[in-house]
Amino acid sequence: MKNIAYIGKVMLTGMLLMGSYSCSKSFLDEQLKSSYSPDNTLVDELGFESASTGMLSIFRNDYGNTQGLLATFYTGTDMAIVGQPNAVQAPFEDYRNLNSQNAAVSLIWTWCYKLINAANMIIAAADDSKTQLTAPQRAFYKAEASFFRAYAYNHLSLMFGGVPVITAPVVAPRTDYTRATEEEVVKLIVSDLTFAEANLPDPATAKKQGRITKFVASQLLAEALLRAGKPADAEAAARRITDSKFYSLITARYGVKVSLPGDPFADMFTYGNMRRSQGNTEAIWVIEQQYNTPGGGASFDQRRREWGPFYANVTGMKVADSLGGRGIGRIRPTNWWTYELYEQQDMRNSSYNIRRKYWYNDPASTKFGQPVAVSGFDTIQNIFAHTTKWYEFQAQDPQGASSFKDRIQMRLGETYLLLAEAQLLQGKQAEAAASINVIRQRAKATLVQPSEVTIDYILDERARELTAEELRRLTLIRTRKLVERVRKYNPKVAPTISDFNLRLPIPQSEIDVNKDAVLTQNEGYQQ
Repeated sequence: MKNIAYIGKVMLTGMLLMGSYSCSKSFLDEQLKSSYSPDNTLVDELGFESASTGMLSIFRNDYGNTQGLLATFYTGTDMAIVGQPNAVQAPFEDYRNLNSQNAAVSLIWTWCYKLINAANMIIAAADDSKTQLTAPQRAFYKAEASFFRAYAYNHLSLMFGGVPVITAPVVAPRTDYTRATEEEVVKLIVSDLTFAEANLPDPATAKKQGRITKFVASQLLAEALLRAGKPADAEAAARRITDSKFYSLITARYGVKVSLPGDPFADMFTYGNMRRSQGNTEAIWVIEQQYNTPGGGASFDQRRREWGPFYANVTGMKVADSLGGRGIGRIRPTNWWTYELYEQQDMRNSSYNIRRKYWYNDPASTKFGQPVAVSGFDTIQNIFAHTTKWYEFQAQDPQGASSFKDRIQMRLGETYLLLAEAQLLQGKQAEAAASINVIRQRAKATLVQPSEVTIDYILDERARELTAEELRRLTLIRTRKLVERVRKYNPKVAPTISDFNLRLPIPQSEIDVNKDAVLTQNEGYQQ
């Protein structure tokens, strides 16, 4: 079932399959012994590890796993326009074409509820007294699953507003869902993250590298508390990270390219440097991937391809390691990002972090070694200034259909910006400026004065610090600034956006199948 069943379908990818229900007579009751089901898997630590692996597989195969879907979090914002178009991202270039049948809204909705149901299976089993776990194990698995449930509901409630809240496993399709309010969803998110933070380990005692810790929960909790209108609590959550002594900003060169030209900021995003075990003291949460390893990555990770320009499409250019591998140019930064956002001396604007110049690199070309000169559509899809954060090249696979680069999901640079936002909302402008200046000092940028700190300044700083890391659409929705900043910084898209486009439409397929209750559509979109 393709639609509402995605909310109601039991699925732990590769690990848990639906069990069968049989007649009431005991001699007819089926007892699965040769296949996986929740009843015979979620009974001990080994089973919970398998279930956790399945949940993490769903998470890893996210919105970055579909052509054009990742781009919808950036195109049609203040940061980017569409480069190479496709049907998934096209309506975000012209919001008049965004409707409830767009593939992006269904794909995002489906992925979130698959992750939620996987988490609910683990939470329910952890609460079952018959489960053979110690009390600390029970708390850990429940905390881990609670985090991922909160993560998915955070996505859903930002993009769609109020959504159906499901906190127990759904073992059969349902057609009677109704929407909770956004406030009710945020309350659940805060509750889940509070539990997760209290029961997840710190980095020193984590089960294995790459597994989430209590400070991953703290970071998302700080954001959720901002949404809940509790900036003092959000400040406290962010301070639990900055004061923990587990993390520190990268301020000196390190890692695999330390002997080559570069800078500390670029080192953080160099393949082989991104994990804590590789020297990245700023990383709070890293999704670890490994090329040519079974299960070593998402099935079709598009981050490098969508952020990288399609330079190989230009005559005289070839795919190269030094140019970040093969891109296809789906996310083209706006002129605001390209020309106005950064100071000249800002480290994040260095040639190691933003590529602005190209030279013809095909030895067979008569232009070999000359600066690349393009015009027209080539400047939209093939040659443009772009972040180097997703540069990756595998010599065995130069076409690079999928990326296997590690993903820095959370790091300390963002923590300071969440801290500054929480302080600003309490009227603590001097403290907010001091928090922002921690990262501006690292970047060798002009320090901000307290009188200059506004929510728009913080959003600018997030763009400077977190390009291609934060999901920009979610940040602008959370701060209620999406429409305003599109109109100010994205002139190509500005004439098409309406106030109601702050939210996405509820997928029409979900509304149509939900025959036993009313799943209301968001205002402005036709039912």
